[in-house]
Amino acid sequence: MPLVEALPGVSIEYETFGDPSDPPVLLVMGFRAQMIAWHEDFCRALAERGRYVIRYDNRDCGLSTKLDEHPVDMGRFIDTVSSGDIPSALAMAPYTLQDMADDGLGLLTALGIERAHVVGTSMGGMIAQTMAISRPERVLTLTSMMSSTGEPDYGRPSPEAQAVVSSPKPLDREGYIAAAERDLVWGSKRYGDPAPLRELAARSYDRAHYPAGAGRQLAAMILSGPRTDALRGLRVPTLVIHGLDDTLIDPSGGRRTAELVPGAELLLLADMGHDRPRELWPEIIEALESHTRAGTDTR
Repeated sequence: MPLVEALPGVSIEYETFGDPSDPPVLLVMGFRAQMIAWHEDFCRALAERGRYVIRYDNRDCGLSTKLDEHPVDMGRFIDTVSSGDIPSALAMAPYTLQDMADDGLGLLTALGIERAHVVGTSMGGMIAQTMAISRPERVLTLTSMMSSTGEPDYGRPSPEAQAVVSSPKPLDREGYIAAAERDLVWGSKRYGDPAPLRELAARSYDRAHYPAGAGRQLAAMILSGPRTDALRGLRVPTLVIHGLDDTLIDPSGGRRTAELVPGAELLLLADMGHDRPRELWPEIIEALESHTRAGTDTR
């Protein structure tokens, strides 16, 4: 998989699927998840629908640049935010969602792509929204999947999901893989299966286990603030996808996103949680293919 400099000092690992002459679709992954969480079979299936699919590792994750010189303890950061000491929390954060959005846009530039369809999931949805807000001329369409607007009253996790996402994962390989089953708390009730969670955890651990980046990504996500007014002014064709079983980002996050963005389409999936079960790929891919038919001037 190739590595390119997206911004000065920030190199991004990426992989492509399909024909470069097809409309490009940039897939943006979520909090502390590597690009391989966009499953290869999902990417190939979308590419077979006539899309040039690009997946990549966010900074501080996978094989992209790590900002080791800026350590952030996730537990201490959460305690600081919870206490209301926002100035101290801000001092901990070396970058924002805007910087992460610029990474994705910089990757497109490095690939010679002027405009792309941008699809983000979870924190990746927040990054994708930020791309569309800051550089709408570069985003053909936006798809925000199981994400939210940055407003604290929407998309709140359940106490059980909050406990899992806030707890550190074991550092040893065996413990890390076993702990992946905790993620079932926010998965699809109908299709929840620990086997693919363990498989992804094993692949992620062996590829690039890097827990130190989680605190910095969390700081960027929390401290970037609400995008309320900016989303109200967005004029990029927008699709919002959210699972009704999602307990990590409550469906109110998706509903609010669609409510704010003028003309946004909302797709609520009854059997999806904060995951993308293989059984629902055909419906998701069909929705993405339909949505990304808008706009053909991609270079």
